[in-house]
Amino acid sequence: QVQLVESGGGSVQAGESLKLSCATSGGGWSTNDYCMGWFRQAPGKEREGLARITSSGRTTYRDSVKGRFTISQDNAKNTLFLQIDSLKPEDTAMYYCAARSTSWNCGFDELYFQYWGQGTQVTVSP
Repeated sequence: QVQLVESGGGSVQAGESLKLSCATSGGGWSTNDYCMGWFRQAPGKEREGLARITSSGRTTYRDSVKGRFTISQDNAKNTLFLQIDSLKPEDTAMYYCAARSTSWNCGFDELYFQYWGQGTQVTVSP
């Protein structure tokens, strides 16, 4: 069973940066063909997709986070990252990573992803 474990969240002030990590482990996970993404859910709001990356390194971002969020991966360590710069109070949310063992039709549809982490909380104060 594939497991995703996020880390790196915390409480910061507006303007600061954070780098979230998502470690992948477990049997059945292939590094040859996959889609991984970052989502977030703020209190009282629906979960939204932020960025996604394929095994080939192709990335896509939600328009509202372009320029501040950077998704990357370390294949050797089976780890996904999300660099968030110039944090704003409205970035406060639980951040989740998700994965699917194919890159076909990789996007932001939650139903597309097979595996989810438990989330890491990001809180940004003014």
